[in-house]
Amino acid sequence: MKRTVQEIMSARPVTVTLQDNIYEAAVKMKDHDTGFIPVVEFADGETLIGVVTDRDLVTRGYAEKHSGSTSIETVMTTGIRTASRYTTVDEAAELMAEQQIRRLPVTDDGKLVGIVSIGDLAVRGIFADNAGDALSDISEHHLH
Repeated sequence: MKRTVQEIMSARPVTVTLQDNIYEAAVKMKDHDTGFIPVVEFADGETLIGVVTDRDLVTRGYAEKHSGSTSIETVMTTGIRTASRYTTVDEAAELMAEQQIRRLPVTDDGKLVGIVSIGDLAVRGIFADNAGDALSDISEHHLH
């Protein structure tokens, strides 16, 4: 039986809502040592509506001269692909490779249930052959 994302994902990730501003997102990134935070709907706290990365904060936030009080909505990325908890690890690796991303939100009926990262895959030595090569390329691009 193939391993699924549920077995390796980080459950209950740190999140922000549209009520948060970019300064608050930056502080959460610092406090939790992450450069990636899912944005969830305020109403139920679980529905994934986007993500904000440290790069989003810089390129769409501060480089555009937005202040720390600017809404998350101004800088967040929407229309992101997700995995389900039953997505196989190989399928998740392939999705990440196709999109050249290092983290993939995991949802269940649109509700955020976790995040799987390149680190989650690498630590366990689980790479699909082609996806593993592509993920290695993603990591190398981010190191230079």
